[in-house]
Amino acid sequence: MLETLLRLVAAVSVALVAAGTAGAYSFDPIATGFDEPVYVTTAPGDPSTLYVVERKGTIVMVRGGQAAGTFLDITNAVWAGGEGGLLSIAFHPRYAENHLFYIDYTDLDRDTHVVEYTSANGVAVPSSARELLFVEQTYENHKGGQLQFDKQGRLYVGMGDGGSNPDSLRNDPDNRAQDLGTRLGKLLRIDPTSSSTWQMIGYGLRNPWRFSFDRVTGDLWLGDVGAGVNEELDFRLRAKLGSPANFGWSHFEGTVVYNGDVKLRGNGKLVAPVWVYTHGHGNCSVVGGYVYRGARLPKARGRYFFGDYCTGVIWSFKVGPKGRASAVTRLPDHVPNLVSFGEDTNGELYALGIDGILYAFR
Repeated sequence: MLETLLRLVAAVSVALVAAGTAGAYSFDPIATGFDEPVYVTTAPGDPSTLYVVERKGTIVMVRGGQAAGTFLDITNAVWAGGEGGLLSIAFHPRYAENHLFYIDYTDLDRDTHVVEYTSANGVAVPSSARELLFVEQTYENHKGGQLQFDKQGRLYVGMGDGGSNPDSLRNDPDNRAQDLGTRLGKLLRIDPTSSSTWQMIGYGLRNPWRFSFDRVTGDLWLGDVGAGVNEELDFRLRAKLGSPANFGWSHFEGTVVYNGDVKLRGNGKLVAPVWVYTHGHGNCSVVGGYVYRGARLPKARGRYFFGDYCTGVIWSFKVGPKGRASAVTRLPDHVPNLVSFGEDTNGELYALGIDGILYAFR
C-alpha cells in the first residue's frame, strides 16, 4: 500500500512538471563579482544590507547593489574543495539586541562545524567564536550545511549523509542516513541560547541542499538532492516538527526504491516527498527555495519557488493544505549555475549563481 502511494505521488509530480507553463515572474541580476557565492540573507533590524556567503570562507555585505565590506573572514580555517566550504549563515531572531549569528563550514580536515559568533560595529568579532556542533566527515561530498531559525528561536542544521568515495558503486555505503547513532543524513535543531543538546527531528536524508520555513505558517520545506534519477521536495507541518520524520534515503530515492537491502530504521514517520522530478532535460540537483511572502509581487504570495542547479530552471507552485502543489509554473528565463535562494527581512526573494551573480525576484 505504501509503495503504491509513493508511485502515485511520483507520477503526479512528474506530470505536473511536464504540464507547467511559463509564469510571469523572473529573477534579475542586481550585483556581480562574488567568489563562488552559496547563500544570501539579511539580518533582523538591518533590512538595507544583504549578506552574501562565499564558499572560500568570507561573508560580504552588499548595499545598493554594491559590495560594502567584509562581515566575516575565516578563509584560513575553511576547506572549500569538493562540496565543502563556508555554506551558510543564520542570524538570531533577536540579532538587533544580542548580535548573535551562526555559520556552518567544513574545516581543513573536511569536518563540519556550526559556530556561534557575535558582531560589534557592524562586523563579526572573531574572538567570540563558540562551537555548537562538530561532525566528523570522511568523504568530500554531501555536507548539507543549511542553517535556519524557526518561529520559536530554534536553530536548525541539515546534515548530508557524508557522501561516498567517487569510485564507490553505492551511495551512502555505510548506511549513515538510516543510522540513528550518527548525525550524518539528519535534520537537527537546538535553542542555542538555552541548551547544549541537539535534537534529531529528521533522518533518512541524502543531501538537504537548502531548506526554509514559511514565514507565515512556520511549515518546513526541504530540497533533498537525489542520486541517479530523482530529485525531491519534502514538507513538514509546523505542528509535526517535534516528532522525528524518516525521509527514506537510502531505501528510497524520491519515491522509488533505491536500495532494498537498506532497512528503514527507528520509529520516525516515513514522509513521502510532495514533489519529485527526474534528471531528464539536463536536470541534476534540486535547490530548495522559499514560500514567497513579500510585497513586491502580490500575485506571487503563497507560491513556493525552487530550482535545479544544472539547468538553472526555476519552478513555482501554489502551496495548498499539507504542502499540496497546484498552479505549477516554470519561469520563462533561468538562473545559470543556480546554487541557492535567499530571503530578506521583508520576505522578498533572491537567487545566486555560483559563477558570482546575485539576482532579485521581480
